[in-house]
Amino acid sequence: MAGAQEDPRPAVTEETSQGKRVALFLAGGATGFALHESAHLIANAAFGEKPGLKKVDFHGIPFFAITHRSGLPHRQEFTISSAGFWMQHAVNEWLLSQSRPLSDRGAFAKGVFTFNVVASAAYAGAAFAKTGPVERDTRGMAESARVDERWVGALLLAPAALDTWRYFHPDSKWAAWSSRGAKIGIVLLIVR
Repeated sequence: MAGAQEDPRPAVTEETSQGKRVALFLAGGATGFALHESAHLIANAAFGEKPGLKKVDFHGIPFFAITHRSGLPHRQEFTISSAGFWMQHAVNEWLLSQSRPLSDRGAFAKGVFTFNVVASAAYAGAAFAKTGPVERDTRGMAESARVDERWVGALLLAPAALDTWRYFHPDSKWAAWSSRGAKIGIVLLIVR
């Protein structure tokens, strides 16, 4: 008499599937963070700068900043300070410009996108309030471009809001071109 054999593979349940989606979403967010920070490292290397790591806090919340020496020429300072945002914007353009809408894709891509939007909005808030550690990217951008930090905040918030609109309305051409224009506007501050 042959007995029924049990399948040795674990059953995929709604709970494990949801757990996997959450893990992939968080991994995407961590990847977005790593891409932002790696862009600062690449910009430092492009100018022959040796970046450092410094412990900082934002109103009691500890984290770290990738630092570089002070006194760099304005364009170098601006490039290094803004490189993380340039990376975020390039990645979001790639994610939002695919033939299949981002809302129909996996949790990992959504995690990267969410990090990019939330980080830009958070940096914009810090720029509007002119608060946070002296090493914050928006302050470095504003000082090197010789503009008020709140303008930098507005230039970061605009594509974050427009890219969020694009996520929910992938066929919105006006939002796509407005977002791209704002992203180009941030880069053009380098000539100021």
